[in-house]
Amino acid sequence: MVPVLLAAAPLGVVLVGLGVLKRSAAVAGVLGVVVATVLALTYFRPAGSAATLALVAGAEAAHATATILWIILPALALFAFQKRTGAIDRIRNALAHITEERRVQAILIAWFFGLFVEGAAGFGTPVALGAPLLVGLGYSPARAVSLALLGHAAGVSFGAVGTPVLAQVEVTGLGGRDIAGRTATLHAIAAPVLLGLMVRLAGDTPLTRAELGTTGLAALCFLVPYLAIAWTIGPELPTLGGALIGVSAFIAIRLRGGRAAGLGFGGLRADLLPYLVILVLVLFTRLIPPLRQALASYVWQWEIAPGATVGFQPAYHPGTILLLGLLAGALVGTRRRTLGGAVAEAIWRILPVALALLAMLALSRIMVQFGMIDLLAAAAARTGVLWPLLSPAVGVLGTFITGSATASNILFSELQVTTATALSLGPGLMAASQGFGAAIGNVIAPHNIIAGSATVGMIGREGDVLTRTSGVCAVYVALGGLVLLLAAAWG
Repeated sequence: MVPVLLAAAPLGVVLVGLGVLKRSAAVAGVLGVVVATVLALTYFRPAGSAATLALVAGAEAAHATATILWIILPALALFAFQKRTGAIDRIRNALAHITEERRVQAILIAWFFGLFVEGAAGFGTPVALGAPLLVGLGYSPARAVSLALLGHAAGVSFGAVGTPVLAQVEVTGLGGRDIAGRTATLHAIAAPVLLGLMVRLAGDTPLTRAELGTTGLAALCFLVPYLAIAWTIGPELPTLGGALIGVSAFIAIRLRGGRAAGLGFGGLRADLLPYLVILVLVLFTRLIPPLRQALASYVWQWEIAPGATVGFQPAYHPGTILLLGLLAGALVGTRRRTLGGAVAEAIWRILPVALALLAMLALSRIMVQFGMIDLLAAAAARTGVLWPLLSPAVGVLGTFITGSATASNILFSELQVTTATALSLGPGLMAASQGFGAAIGNVIAPHNIIAGSATVGMIGREGDVLTRTSGVCAVYVALGGLVLLLAAAWG
């Protein structure tokens, strides 16, 4: 029992630092690294050289951090660029003003627009943009923040062009497409219930038969392309592509005629251009085998220790595609003048993210290299057949504490995969369970609720939001756990 408690101590320090001491993720992560390092050198005696293992852990963490930051930096720069040019405001206002029906407006803003922004930028931007607009449409601040949190949750697993799943790939070594497909399948099963509860919250009366039909249509319009993209292309595009395709299909089917027919997206061509370029480039580079092989074969490699190398594929990396989308948008008209300020803003925003990522990844790699994860996995395996039912809650816990699905995945994906191996379960299935839980954990994470409430001037009443979202989170996690339990039993 003592070895297991000591193995869990670094994670406990991080959770206490974030949840009790209210420190930043970077500070809590550094504290966790210090504790893990002390334990690694004094209690967990590795078979090989401790210095070599520590060097490998640090180099792996630095490499993974740089790889993930190459996605986050252009994603944040693109978001800042679109915000500075007014593109984001024009897109959301266009969606808000094509119908008078309040629940349909909630679907367009909280669901489709929230998912679109999550797929493109992530990191809290859907709530920051969506909640104020919902207040402007007549919703109370608490309800607006709750709707914005719930609306984008199913897309969080693939936010910022797949960052949470790509972090799992870096940590576990599993294939991105396999994790993406399984994660999307879990969301596709549970998300219609999530959307139904969100739409119910958007009104004061039970849903009519017509509203149920509209809700089902909105779910299908997003989830069908979302699921198809996840299985055929990988983790970069399910949320962004699903939202773009889904909202177009929803408007064409449900809102034909009147203002909806007149909207099209013709007036937004320049605003949507960066996302369309990203969509096309991801499709081409993932679905055309000769092109995919040519781009993926160009690799920069470094030897970090004898027999241990890391690599980077600059031409195939999703961050490069994001950068090209940003440059395409900057070439339209006079928008290039905005590019420098947008990049500077992104660099300023990414500094604390970089420190937090490096600390969390260093903690993860130290715990793996020195056997702490193996001990924790062996303890978790004692739950036996119940682990698939419980495993999504681990992802929720990680996001609840850190406020980030990516951080949750970095902390717990290796534990999930190692436990799956100990129980003879599919590692990809448990990695998907982690990502699924981490995504819905966003709706109850205090960091996210506080930040979202601040955008609508609601300070001190964050509990009103948590009351609305916690029940939905519990239903979603329970449904996902049951699906995982059945999938594990099925074999």
